[in-house]
This record gives sequence, structure tokens and C-alpha cells, in this order.
Amino acid sequence: MAGRPYRRHRQITVVSLLLLVLSMTFGPTPSSAAGAEWWVPTARPAPDSQINVTGAPFTGTDSAGDVRGFVDAHNHLFSNEAFGGRLICGKVFSEAGVADALKDCPEHYPDGTLAIFDYITHGGDGRHDPVGWPTFKDWPAYDSMTHQANYYAWVERAWRGGQRVLVNDLVTNGMICSVYPFKDRSCDEMTSIRLQAKLTYDLQAYIDKQYGGTGKGWFRIVTDSAQARQVIEQGKLAVILGVETSEPFGCKQILDIGQCSKADIDAGLDELYALGVRSMFLCHKFDNALCGVRFDEHGLGTAINVGQFLSTGTFWRTEKCTGPQKDNPIGQAASEAEKDLPAGTEVPAYDENAQCNVRGLTDLGEYAVRGLMKRKMMLEIDHMSVKATGRVLDIFESASYPGVLSSHSWMDLNWTERVYGLGGFVAQYMHGSEEFSAEAERTDALREKYDVGYGYGTDFNGIGDHPAPRGAGTSNPVTYPFRSADGGSLVDRQTTGARTWDYNTDGAAHAGMIPDWIEDIRRVGGQDVVGDLLRGAESYLGTWGGTEKHQAGVNLAKGAAATASSEEWNPVTNYAAGRAVDGDLATRWAADWSDDQWLRIDLGATSLVGRVTLDWERAYGKSYRIELSADGQNWRTAWSTTTGDGGLDTARFTGTPARYVRVHGVERGTEWGYSLHEVGVHSG
Repeated sequence: MAGRPYRRHRQITVVSLLLLVLSMTFGPTPSSAAGAEWWVPTARPAPDSQINVTGAPFTGTDSAGDVRGFVDAHNHLFSNEAFGGRLICGKVFSEAGVADALKDCPEHYPDGTLAIFDYITHGGDGRHDPVGWPTFKDWPAYDSMTHQANYYAWVERAWRGGQRVLVNDLVTNGMICSVYPFKDRSCDEMTSIRLQAKLTYDLQAYIDKQYGGTGKGWFRIVTDSAQARQVIEQGKLAVILGVETSEPFGCKQILDIGQCSKADIDAGLDELYALGVRSMFLCHKFDNALCGVRFDEHGLGTAINVGQFLSTGTFWRTEKCTGPQKDNPIGQAASEAEKDLPAGTEVPAYDENAQCNVRGLTDLGEYAVRGLMKRKMMLEIDHMSVKATGRVLDIFESASYPGVLSSHSWMDLNWTERVYGLGGFVAQYMHGSEEFSAEAERTDALREKYDVGYGYGTDFNGIGDHPAPRGAGTSNPVTYPFRSADGGSLVDRQTTGARTWDYNTDGAAHAGMIPDWIEDIRRVGGQDVVGDLLRGAESYLGTWGGTEKHQAGVNLAKGAAATASSEEWNPVTNYAAGRAVDGDLATRWAADWSDDQWLRIDLGATSLVGRVTLDWERAYGKSYRIELSADGQNWRTAWSTTTGDGGLDTARFTGTPARYVRVHGVERGTEWGYSLHEVGVHSG
């Protein structure tokens, strides 16, 4: 793709030129005002990896008062401690030095023959030269899934190249751990999560020592957006803890029966929050007691589906999608993992016209979502099935809750505008520069509309490929040395031990190659893409800060008097109108089985009404109106639809004084009547 002119056109005026001059004169510059080369440690271990970046990191804010910098919204620093401790080989750091940190797993010697996970997920025979430091003949590499890519000095290089936010997702999978033959610790998921959190704090202390003491290093774990903003203004790296695991809080499901309780969820969320975790996935890879997952493709999909069966007793089940959103087609290529299935058990074939997971957000999952909201935490919707994601977005929209993240391209892209509309943040997986630039171009208009920046999710140490080299013969290679995107640093080829990496021939082999990859994006996609990435830190903090400031709106309808055109009744259950405003999602109002029905709510006094939420039972309204009245006699329509599809609907309209609110059904969506679990009425 040819580079595009910068898209945010502004008419040049005397005022704008004056502002430009002022920003150049008084705005922050990549300088060492805080002290002579504060970014260079005084006690780096020797020997160690080189950084190969010179110049001061950008500090402060831009002329608009915004922080600048790139966001890696999805990384796994310590997944070498996950999956039993022997799936990802090598450490992020070691007190014993680089030679101890960057060495292969014992079973990979002498030639990688026993690198079983490599050939299960990636094909080939897994053979490679296991020697890491100092030669690094075969790893790290862009297509190696089982070798450390996050050595701390490589992360340091990414920071020096302009990255200012790093989300460290604590990750593991108990089933993968249990079936993988090499392990040196328990497969309990929460035990691994706790260890990885501790090691992240240990890494902070390790780096602090290089700079003279507590709080002086560039790697800063933050637990609120204000703290993150302060760290970035200092030119340092704000590190946020997240969680990505298949059975959080022990919430697995066996034969569709959940194995956890609401008490387990509350205790788990409280523990994670105390550890410093501020974002998390509720499901990952396997369906669990909280939600169904978005499928994996190709041979990896087959392997994960085998794990799904071994973990839950069921393979993935599909159905035809009801809208434009689809889950990934299930991978059906043969996999070595199939050998782990019981005799006579086979991975099922799937209808190519049925690409949605039948499993959505469960009742326990909805309880967990609302638990995250109470704690002002952000929810990752990547890996959630279409059905689960749709329900989550409905819940967040009903409460105007902005804390939603898509960090590495694992949601259906048709959801992107709903995420932006809530105030959420979107990052793209670390694809090659051509693919990344093309996808950035596709969503460019949405970022313009919502005035947001962009992020990337590298997923390093996350069992995925990374950008391959475009080749030394390409017409527009990365030319070394080059200026960092913020203009303050000079970036040369990266050297660790006897190995020097060149992006043109090595691709994104490790986290230290992020600045080189961004330079490749600039050459392929143009400066505009990189400009949006530089706005990523500000946008991420905007989502986080909005989440922290969110206040649950007062539901004017809760406990109010309610009447209806009809009420279904039987000797066992009461479906009276008041059940739709009692604050209990387990109860409901149900009308007779005919089209023209209504539910009327008396708020008790005139109030400003601007938002009504409707949580439908299976019997929903396809065509219905929200009507308002001051006296209960004269009604005006404030909002209407003819395309209702059930679930959780949110009707927004200009705030209007009213005492009475009426949900007036015109046409049913099913053969039954109308049935509402809960109706919420809010000022705005």
C-alpha cells in the first residue's frame, strides 16, 4: 500500500500556525531534562543483551496535554511459568544472568526432537538448535511458538522505541498442562496466575536495582489510570496486569454443568483485584461455566477441540448464526493431539453453514460481568463467542459502561463500532505490516469518527506466529539506523550475544523487534497508521479512566407500581407486572399470547427520562414502542423499533419529563406473548 496523506485535514489559519509555533517552542521534547541520560542504567548485568537504541525517551505530554506512545495491549511476559513450566522455554530475567535466562528446555536437547508442542501446533518435526545464549542459531524466531520472546532487555528496547503501555496477561491452561508430558509444577490455574503476578513485581524490583533503587526503573506496574498517566509522562513504561485463562476461579464446566458458584466468582475477583489485575478474559480456548468461546482454526483448532473434550466432556457445538457476526470456522485439519482421545472417540465434522457457538454467556457469566463492573475492571471480549459477546455489549450499553477491550483481533470485526461507541479500546494482532496496514485502513473511518487511537497486541509467548521477514530484496526495506516514531531515538539492529537481528531477514523474532516492525508499517502503510498507534496510550487510558469513573445510574423503575394489559398466571408461578420492576432477574412479567399488549410503570413523581432498558425473556417484542406520559392518560412515543431480536435492549432518546412509562408491544417475536425479566428507567 502506498502511504496516504494525513487524513485529519484542518484549514490552515494564522491561529493554527501560531499554535504550531507555540507547541514547538514550549511543548515537550525528547530531552534529558530529568537528568543526564536517566534512561541508561548504572548497574546493568554483564554480560547482557544490547539495546541498540540511543537518545532520550519522549517525556511529558504533547501540546494538547495528551500522553503519547504505543500500546501493546496483549502480551504474556511470564507464560514460561504456565502450562506446567516447560512449554515456553527460557526466562524473562534471571538473577544468575542472561545465560541462565535464555536457555532451552532440557528435553529440547540435543536437536529439538522432543519439542512436541511445536509440531502438534505448527507442523514439521520440531527440530532445532536448542542453544540460546550466546549463539541463538534457531531461536527466538518469528515462527517459534515455544521459546522466550520477552527477555527483559528486549522489552526495554520496545520501550525505548516508543512503547508506553504494556498489558501483561497472566495466562495458563490446566488441560494443556495436564496432557503435555513435560512439567515441573502443578497444573492449577490460579496457582500459576499468582506466581506470574509475583514475578511481574519481582521483575520491577530487578530493573529498579539497575537504576539505583525502588521506583527508579523504567518498568512500572500501575493499578489506576492516573498512576499510569504519571508514569508515561515521565517517559517510562506503564505495565497493567490482566488475566487470560480458561477456567478462572475454577469455573470449568463438565457436561454443561458449571463447577463454580457465585461465591467462588466474588472471591476470585477480589483476589485478582488485590493482586493488581485490572482487566481479564472470562473464557479462553475452552467453553467454561461462564461463556462459550470463539473457535480456533486449522490444525491448532483440532488440537484445542480435543482439549475441549478432555476438559469438559463435550466437543464444540455449532449452530447457524442469526446475524452477520460469526465465530471462526473450526479447524478440522488432522492433529497429533487426536491421539489423546479415548479409543473410539473422534473429533466431529461441522456444517460449514453453522459457524456460531451454541454457547453464549451463562447466568454465572453474567454474574461475573456485573462483578467486574462493580469493581471498575475492564473486560476482554476477544475469545468470547458471538452469542456471549453480543450479550456483554448489551449489558454494557444498558449501563453506559466503557470498560470493554478487544486486544488482539479475536472478536468478530462487526462489533468494532459498538466497542468504540461505549468508549472501549481496540488493538489489532501483530500481523505483518501489509496485513496490519490494510486492517488499520479498513477501520480508519471509525477511529476518525470516535477520535481514538489504535493499539497492537503482540501476544508474545502466547503460542502464535509473528510477522515474517518481507525479505532483503523488498523494494522498501527497513533501513538501519532509523529514527523512532516519536523522533527522539536512533534505532539500530538489535544484538544479543553473538546474534544480530535484522527485521528484513528475521521478522519480528522477539519483543525487541517491535520498533523495527513499526518502522516497517510506516514504510508500507504510511505515517498515518503510525500516528494512530502513537495515540494509543491516550486512548487506552481514556477507556480505563472512564471505567474507573463510571457510576451506576439510578433505576427509577425499581420497586415502582406497575400494571399491564394482561398477566399470565398459573398455580406455581406469578407473572404479575410488578415482577418486571422488582430488581430480580430471576422473575418476570408475562402477557397473554397476542400482539397488542402493554406494561405501564408509575414512577411516583415526574422525573427526567432518557433511557429505558428491557431484559427480555425468550418471548420478546419484534415491534414495540416506549411511550411517556405526565398523567397516565395522554401518551407520546419516545422511541420505537420494528426489528427487535430479544436479549437486552437499550432505548435512548432525548430526556423528557414524565411520571409514567409504558412498553407497548405491537408485534411479537415468537408464538408466545411478551415477557420481560426487568425494565429499567433512567434519566440518561
